[in-house]
This record gives sequence, structure tokens and C-alpha cells, in this order.
Amino acid sequence: MHYVTVSGPGETVVLLHGWPQTWYAWRRVIPHLTGAGYAVVAPDLRGLGDTSRPTAGYDSGTVARDVLELLQDHLGVPRFHLAGHDWGGAAAFAVAAAAPDAVRSLAVVDVTVPGLGPDLSQGGRRWHHAFHMTPDLPETLTEGRERAYLGWFYRAFSQQADAIEPAAVDEYLRTYGRPGALGTSFAYYRCIPDTVAANRALAASGFRLPMPVLAVGGGSTEARGRAREPAISLRTIADDVTEVVIPDCGHFVPEEQPAVFAESLLAFIGRVGGLDAAGC
Repeated sequence: MHYVTVSGPGETVVLLHGWPQTWYAWRRVIPHLTGAGYAVVAPDLRGLGDTSRPTAGYDSGTVARDVLELLQDHLGVPRFHLAGHDWGGAAAFAVAAAAPDAVRSLAVVDVTVPGLGPDLSQGGRRWHHAFHMTPDLPETLTEGRERAYLGWFYRAFSQQADAIEPAAVDEYLRTYGRPGALGTSFAYYRCIPDTVAANRALAASGFRLPMPVLAVGGGSTEARGRAREPAISLRTIADDVTEVVIPDCGHFVPEEQPAVFAESLLAFIGRVGGLDAAGC
């Protein structure tokens, strides 16, 4: 499992990226966090970036176990703040549900919890979900065309036209352009039924997230920002939810509005620290 760490004197913040990205999606957020004294860990999720590509295990529960093994067993970080965008948000929720004592705070960015609240695929508006779930065909149509295919998402899902600059696209394509890499990434979508079933069973059991939760949405729905949907989803399974909708921002929040997002995240984490200090 490939990961990037930046040391700091304060608590650890773990950042989980989404599709079609890698840890590099957080490049503009990390300096804000380390500048405030936090340590940062930003891994490449299973099958993505420079992490290895096993043939199975792309449901959110298995990806969550990867993250916990990295943090607790390999890096020796027993407790941490956790933020995830897109599929990283689904994985972050699974981490918080599996190990609530380890997660001091949870931030979920521009994604709903699969199976809880507003539809993950927005009733088909996110057409690529069904396409990626189709066996074999997406690989056949996109192999050798990764730049054209992924480039459409970087443009169409961003309100800020220059948010994902050519150098960033090149970095993403460095790994997504490898043989079989896009096919591995489609496995996240093919595991949606398993992830949805697990989340609905968890909710039906009466489980509630015990930690404070920050729900962030991009306010530009025309650029596929989810606006209030993350908060609506998380309130189905958490009681302490802080809602933030960032204007002039589509789906790629950490790259489109990194300073605004970082400010919201730091204020939220700071409040969590104050609650702990008060014994609440």
C-alpha cells in the first residue's frame, strides 16, 4: 500500500482520495493542515495509484480494513481524524463504522453513504456508475483512451475550469494509464451492491456513528457537486453532523476550493479537540 506522510507535532489527519484520482488530490489541502501543526497520512487506496492491484476486495469494508491495518499496525497510529472524498468518503465511513474508537472525527466530502439517504448514483444522473458496473465493456472501450475518458470527468465535474491542471492530469494518468489499472478502478463500482447491503444492515442494527461528523458538498450541482446530499445521508446514521456546502465548487472539492475546504476542516477538528478537552 503506497502512502504519503508529512510529520507534524499535532494529531494525525488521514486523507482518503476518490476516483479517478490518487493521494495527489490532496496536494493543495495538505499544506494547510501541516501549517496548522497536524501530521498527515494520505494513502493510495487498494488498486489505485501506486498501491498494488489485487483481483478482489473492493467493497468499502475490505478497503476500510486496509486503511486500519496501515494506520494502526504499520504506522502505529491508534487514533486519528479521518476525511474522505468520493470513494474515499465511502471508505472513510466504513473505517469509522468498523473502528469508532479509533476515529476522533469523520469528514465525508461530496459523496453519500452508499445505501443510506439520497441515491449514490442520483437516479442515473451519474451515468458512469452503471457503465462501470457492466462487466468487461468499460475496459474494452477505454483501454488506450484513458486521457480522453478521464479528462472528460476532470472537466465536467469541476466548476473551476483550471482546478485540475495539466500536470495533475499527467500524474493521475501515470498510474491510471497502466495496463489493467482502469479495470481495477471499475471494481469499486462493481462492489456497490455489496457495500449498499452492508451499510443498510448496519443501519438496521441500530448503529449510530458516535464521533462528530463533517458533511461537505460542492454547491455547484451543474458541475456534479452534491450540495446538501452528504449531510442528508449522514444524518440517517449520525447525530452530530456539521453541514458545509461550498459555493463555486463542483465535485472535486479538495482541488477546486482547497483553502475553503481546509478552513472548514480545521475549524471542525478544532471543535472536536475542544469537546474532548471539556470531557464531552
